[in-house]
Amino acid sequence: MTQNPRTALVTGAASGIGRATAQALAATGVRVLLADVNTDAGAQAAAQLKAAGHDAEFLQVDLTEAASIAAFAATVLQRHGAPDVIVNAAGWGKTQPFWEGTPEFWSKLIALNLVGPMLLVKALLPAMMERGSGRIVNVASDAGRVGSLGETVYSGAKGGLIAFTKSLAREVARYQINVNCVCPGPTDTPLMAAVPDKVKDALTKAIPFRRLGKPEEVADAIVFFASDRAAYVTGQVLSVSGGLTMVG
Repeated sequence: MTQNPRTALVTGAASGIGRATAQALAATGVRVLLADVNTDAGAQAAAQLKAAGHDAEFLQVDLTEAASIAAFAATVLQRHGAPDVIVNAAGWGKTQPFWEGTPEFWSKLIALNLVGPMLLVKALLPAMMERGSGRIVNVASDAGRVGSLGETVYSGAKGGLIAFTKSLAREVARYQINVNCVCPGPTDTPLMAAVPDKVKDALTKAIPFRRLGKPEEVADAIVFFASDRAAYVTGQVLSVSGGLTMVG
């Protein structure tokens, strides 16, 4: 794989960590395919990159719908071939007691945070295997490593994404495909903006650096895994949490 892979696909690219990742990857000179369910914000993010002279394109996808993922993957393969990098950055959660959740809500969480990324990778992986190279970076959460109060099902889905990362890495190493995982801690994103201030204050006090993470700081870790600097790294999980979680 060249120093700058030809095409990088980023889901959840309309905002937050996904958008910061798309910007950081574009800065390395790659073509970036921005994917999101939010058409307006996604198209705006792509237009901003193009206005800055980068090669960027927005494609709409709903990661909770198998048919949408299949159509999206087919379009990517038709227009660009197998991506050199896949970043599964799309994710969503809501804080509530486990016993107040409904099966319908749980299904949405699991679809977006676990099943959707799996389906997307499955659709694109054969072409990457045939080429014999690629990088896959899954964005999970430290909630999936150590648990999170009020995010039990979300934590379970993200824990599943971590395990998926490690197992897939073993399966596709023979094809020179690296699969790694970044686990953000509390990060200043639109999702965090919906969290009550008292909860954010408590989180900030618990973080050794005494502040929330920045989306760009998580993007830096993702870009590392997507680069040739991580050519001999696979099946690994990296927390970007300001020291909030220190897992051996």
